[in-house]
Amino acid sequence: MPLAQLAAVVESLHAALPGRVEADPGRLLPYTTDRSGHRSAGAPLAAVYPASVEDVQAVCRIASAAGVPIVGRGAGTGLAGGAIAGPGEIVLSLRDMDRILEVSEANRLAVVQPGILNGDLNRALAGHGLWWAPDPASKDISTVGGNIAMNAGGLLCAKYGVTREAVLALKVVLADGTLLSVGHRTVKGVTGYDLCALMIGSEGTLGIIVECTLKLTPLVTGETATLGAFFATLEDAVAAVTEVTRQGHVPAIMELMDRRTLDCVRQHTGHDVAPGAEAYVLVQCDGPSALATAEQIAALARGAGATVQTTTDPKESARLVGFRRSAFPALEAMGTLLVEDIAVPRDRVGEAFAAVRRIEEKYQVMIPTTCHAGDGNLHPTFVFTGEDVPEHVWAAAGEIFATALDLGGTLTGEHGIGLLKRRWLGDELGAEQYALQREIKRVFDPHGILNPGKVFAE
Repeated sequence: MPLAQLAAVVESLHAALPGRVEADPGRLLPYTTDRSGHRSAGAPLAAVYPASVEDVQAVCRIASAAGVPIVGRGAGTGLAGGAIAGPGEIVLSLRDMDRILEVSEANRLAVVQPGILNGDLNRALAGHGLWWAPDPASKDISTVGGNIAMNAGGLLCAKYGVTREAVLALKVVLADGTLLSVGHRTVKGVTGYDLCALMIGSEGTLGIIVECTLKLTPLVTGETATLGAFFATLEDAVAAVTEVTRQGHVPAIMELMDRRTLDCVRQHTGHDVAPGAEAYVLVQCDGPSALATAEQIAALARGAGATVQTTTDPKESARLVGFRRSAFPALEAMGTLLVEDIAVPRDRVGEAFAAVRRIEEKYQVMIPTTCHAGDGNLHPTFVFTGEDVPEHVWAAAGEIFATALDLGGTLTGEHGIGLLKRRWLGDELGAEQYALQREIKRVFDPHGILNPGKVFAE
């Protein structure tokens, strides 16, 4: 597009949202990347900070009329490159739309704007005796709208489900500025196609989420019991977590860290959290039977040869959980990351870990891997220097994706497709479904201006 036309678009944005438009290229550089560490070719055209639904509609109408792409953005904590913007694109940041509009204790719901941070929301809801269950590791720095756009997961998914289980309704602005209300405030609702579910996890490619009606849960009462189990072999650890599920236990958290990850944490913190162990398993149980369940799981882990620490002390629990939460910061400190996100059936986690070890050997790379062991979601992670992923890393990642599909799993359990996995999307969907999904995109965004190049390769 000619520079004069782009300049006219920026002028229109300034006129429509005075004081809420940034066009200085130097100040726009943060929008060329997200927490994935990957970067676009250059600064976007402008960033806009709407304060209302009407502001978002105005931006979309201006962009649609000019054919200028829009990249919706929450806090930029995504790990698949889904919120990265480049030259000629408008960043639509929802950071200032961060209010709680309603909390209904009688209906166990909250209505919020998309820019509120997940952690801030739950701190506010605690006074009502309620909470919003989604618990991504980035909960204190990620937005609710971003969580919904990605269908984020987290440590509590095995018991409380991913984000889609906790969303009742949405308001969404389409590419042309049309405001769409989807979903229901009611517990039940099956009128027409479920467009609310379609928007969840759509990664900003179908519309801009501007209001969220959330399903809340009463605060969990009673003691929380936490255990840390240290295993001599990874295979023993995998066998133990598989048996926990087989026996019907449902902990709130069940996580596994392999030795590679533990070594990275040791290098970062100077402290070996699991000396002599090849795997660390974190389990946390909540609710009325928390301690009894934790004791049963502890006995199972000891039977598999683990050394186990069990506690109901909040401070000690935080320390044990902190081991797990320290994994990603430790890896980030080592270089640029390619954080993979495969999920497999829970009884095939052991095969997935074995495949990762084989791929490490084949490509001579270290692949520290953590796992949401309660739901079969593994995070094999590559660390490298520079901004571009080396080809041998892409090759190794491709084999990991193929392994996940061979095991009956998926390319992504919670991070989304974004930029980083779009080349493999067709492998999972197949030609017919891939084509159908592209047609769905065209229905909502006929001119392809919403987050172009994300999810689907152009």
